[in-house]
Amino acid sequence: MNQVVVITGVGKRLGFQLAQTLLQEGYDVVGTYRTEYTMLSELRELGAELHQVDLYQQEQVDTLIATLSKRYPTIRAIIHNASDWMPDPKGKKNAQTSAVEAMQKMMAIHVAVPYQINLALQDQLRENGHADVIHIGDYVAEKGSKKHIAYAASKAAMNNLTLSFASLLAPEVTVNSISPALLKFNPEDGEGYKQKALAKALLPREAGFEEIIEGVKMLLNSHFMTGRNLQFDGGRHLK
Repeated sequence: MNQVVVITGVGKRLGFQLAQTLLQEGYDVVGTYRTEYTMLSELRELGAELHQVDLYQQEQVDTLIATLSKRYPTIRAIIHNASDWMPDPKGKKNAQTSAVEAMQKMMAIHVAVPYQINLALQDQLRENGHADVIHIGDYVAEKGSKKHIAYAASKAAMNNLTLSFASLLAPEVTVNSISPALLKFNPEDGEGYKQKALAKALLPREAGFEEIIEGVKMLLNSHFMTGRNLQFDGGRHLK
């Protein structure tokens, strides 16, 4: 039986590395991306089926769901990795309009899209016999954020999706979250920012993408964990 794993947001960083790893381990990866990057050719060469989708456009989400529903009678796992990071507006000029946009976009990408996909593909998940839904969240969901309130709120809502879908889809489907803090710095991050970020954790280092990938693999191999949240935060909650 084909082991189809749907991963949203495979264009770069964690999503790309996760898709590459699961392809190499024999899974049939179906990925979404918004922007075409040169390295996506590596996933195609490994056999990935990739769909360019702007998850902020409802008609494109509808098309993706219809395509997946028609093409795959069974689905082994859905991993909701697609994400965006939008700061809250500063100052009073057009603040209300920007605030509304920020909240709508964060809730769309982190909550509305996973909600729709999980509901629409629940029969394909159940048909697999044992399947997983994994939401890639964020440590900030439990702490909040003074500068990214909409983002933090949407990630907290994503964690709540885990609880609801774990109840809805049991016992055939297990549903869990993974909440990382610092994974890897971007090339453009300055040294000052890096030191400030590292100082927030008891373990002052980057987790690396492999840490989260190992968490995903553990959940795929588990048959007795659902409605839970794996936290890879370097001990930030104790600082």
